[in-house]
Amino acid sequence: MKDFFYAIQDLFVNVLFAPYDALRALELDNWWAANFGSWLFMIIGLVAFTYWMGQLKKFNANNEEDKSISSHSYL
Repeated sequence: MKDFFYAIQDLFVNVLFAPYDALRALELDNWWAANFGSWLFMIIGLVAFTYWMGQLKKFNANNEEDKSISSHSYL
């Protein structure tokens, strides 16, 4: 059973966390290269947010949403 837990440790430390170790080594050399992933995710998030807001605006302009009150009378 002890070997099973050592195998899990080896998997995480030497395989799954290897990209993070590479990023840690890269951070000392170049700040921009180390933060490329963060910038990439921020750009993808901004594009997705802009697309989603455009879709909401399009559907709101067409009055396709049912805005009738049906949940509670006091609202």
